[in-house]
Amino acid sequence: MKVVGVIPARYNSSRFPGKPLADILRKPMIQHVFERVSASEKLDKVVVATDHEEIQQTVLDFGGDVVMTREDHETGSDRMAEVVSKIEGDIFVNVQGDEPLIHTGTIDKIVETALDNPESVVTAKTPLKDMEDVQDPNVVKVVADQKDSAIYFSRSPIPYNRSKEPIKYYKHLGIYSYPRDVITKFVDLPESTLERAEVLEQLRLLDNGYTVKVIETSYDAVGVDTPEDIDKVEKIMGVTK
Repeated sequence: MKVVGVIPARYNSSRFPGKPLADILRKPMIQHVFERVSASEKLDKVVVATDHEEIQQTVLDFGGDVVMTREDHETGSDRMAEVVSKIEGDIFVNVQGDEPLIHTGTIDKIVETALDNPESVVTAKTPLKDMEDVQDPNVVKVVADQKDSAIYFSRSPIPYNRSKEPIKYYKHLGIYSYPRDVITKFVDLPESTLERAEVLEQLRLLDNGYTVKVIETSYDAVGVDTPEDIDKVEKIMGVTK
């Protein structure tokens, strides 16, 4: 089976316009992401999906592959579906374009799980250690069953710990693998009630009966949402290099 990594990279961002081109240790952020994703041993191909010619040219300049997509996509999944319609592949892994610290091992584990479960979507979770994060609606939580299939995603603390016994909470990480036919069908499904309530696109999958496998990783996403986040990422890179 051919496995393709897709990195959506929009130019327009309300908090950080041109974010994929932001300089991090003398490289554009999109290059850091591309190089990390390309280091995966499980991906057969990696492409950047963008709507902007400057990002396209930047990717070509550092030797990457790029697919031009429409500007009017509302989500990364919509942009990914357009990529799927243009290139060959059986499994497509969506990696956020604003995570220059993405962990290659997490990508590999997702692909391994996807190959073992070729009809399932696969995503990731990491343990939450801070109760402030558990209570934070901006930190999405996930619960899975004993077979590692997602039961629910929520901005609320789940499960509710009425027993007061020690319990683990998990943060959902925004990385997904999709079988080709699932992503093409998924983006055409109507928005679900739960999706509208939580403003979480992945709930549309559960609402429509799709299985979402959840792997556990120690990697905790460090995304770049604002210009101020660049300093934080550079400091981490300085420690890890």
